[in-house]
Amino acid sequence: MSSKIRLYFSGKIQSDLISHLTKDQMHYVKDVMRLKAGDGLSVFNTQGEWNATIEAYEKNGAIVKILDKTRNKDKDNEKNIWLAFSPIKQNPLNFLIQKGTELGVQRFVPILSERTIVKEINIERIKKIIVEASEQSNRISVPEINKAESLKNFLSSFPKNGCLIFCDINCDKSDLKDILSKKIQGPVCILIGPEGDFSEKERQLIIEKKEI
Repeated sequence: MSSKIRLYFSGKIQSDLISHLTKDQMHYVKDVMRLKAGDGLSVFNTQGEWNATIEAYEKNGAIVKILDKTRNKDKDNEKNIWLAFSPIKQNPLNFLIQKGTELGVQRFVPILSERTIVKEINIERIKKIIVEASEQSNRISVPEINKAESLKNFLSSFPKNGCLIFCDINCDKSDLKDILSKKIQGPVCILIGPEGDFSEKERQLIIEKKEI
């Protein structure tokens, strides 16, 4: 894994392009990591990763020059893994998002169930955690976060070519490695209930799904 600082760019990146860091990104590389003009770093988006150098610092950002491309996105080796979860308190939620990103989750789906305690989450804050975890874990793709939705709506809209993995203490155990080794065209979604588990009515609603 590269020891270079990695920054995510949501916009276009190509070799020999002059681009700008945001004010927050400049603060990170200049004040936190102490990079100077001429120092190298890596920048990436969903299409790949490039070497870059800091050309100069400005009042509201920094100028960087994009150099050679070092990595392409390898779509064939990426599983489209979703994590559907019932929102929890901030600190454990931050940990969930961070570790899920590091482990390769492509989409986070907050689910509101009968026993969900936390009804609202800060999507913008979660997006920042996702980007930071992507930068630090050497992945190129950056997961998406859905708006919170009801369990019923989630189940009805889940892709029919996907696979839904229900984490239920009352069911027989299955090996996750065996499931992920199968050829599944759509997303593989792991569904986790609230702290008090799903209600019996919700369990039956989930079990009735043929994609499970």
